[in-house]
Amino acid sequence: MYDISPNSAHMPTEHRFNPYEMNGGTIVGIAGEDFAVIASDTRLSEGYSILSRENPHLFQVLPKTVMGSVGFHGDCLTFNKTLQIRLRMYEYENNKKASTPAVAQLVSNMLYNRRFFPYYVNTIIAGLTNDGQGCVYSYDPVGSYEREVYRAGGSSAALIQPLLDSQLGLKNQGSFELSRSYTVKMSKENVVAFVKDIYTSAAERDIYTGDAVFINVITKDGLQTEHFKLRKD
Repeated sequence: MYDISPNSAHMPTEHRFNPYEMNGGTIVGIAGEDFAVIASDTRLSEGYSILSRENPHLFQVLPKTVMGSVGFHGDCLTFNKTLQIRLRMYEYENNKKASTPAVAQLVSNMLYNRRFFPYYVNTIIAGLTNDGQGCVYSYDPVGSYEREVYRAGGSSAALIQPLLDSQLGLKNQGSFELSRSYTVKMSKENVVAFVKDIYTSAAERDIYTGDAVFINVITKDGLQTEHFKLRKD
């Protein structure tokens, strides 16, 4: 008969294995008429500990295509490394670099391929279409994706997305009109200024977003990067 007292040596011990960790971070993508903007803060966290203050969550996968990825940092790095390999294979087999829509489909396929043990990542792809128009794609962890005008992801997504809906989507303001455009009507400079404002606001309320924000602006001339400091507490 087993002794069920707290000090019993026969008490069963429960062992748990959790392969995932949420390391914070926030990404935002916005598509313009002839540009795309994707931004990320630089904070890497674990619980109440800050592991790094200088870790952007953006990966330039092609000259005019950038991926933002937040969630479990190990999966973000592994997914980016695997994607880079697949894109090199694509270039060798087709004698050309993949377009941003092709990258978007490839990312969906890679995430769906791991649906039974998913990458713990929240992903946004930003770049230009073959016509030079800005495009943004967002994903769930198992590969379902959609082309969107704007999208926020990561720890501050619930704070930023309503602001994007209000200021860019003009939701519930005046008469309803179905938009058939995948781009915002703001200028590139105004979008960059707006992104700085929304990250400043998010850093006030979310402890997993802060330190600085990297803003990548993608145009037909290539990639431009801006750096903007946020609060560090």
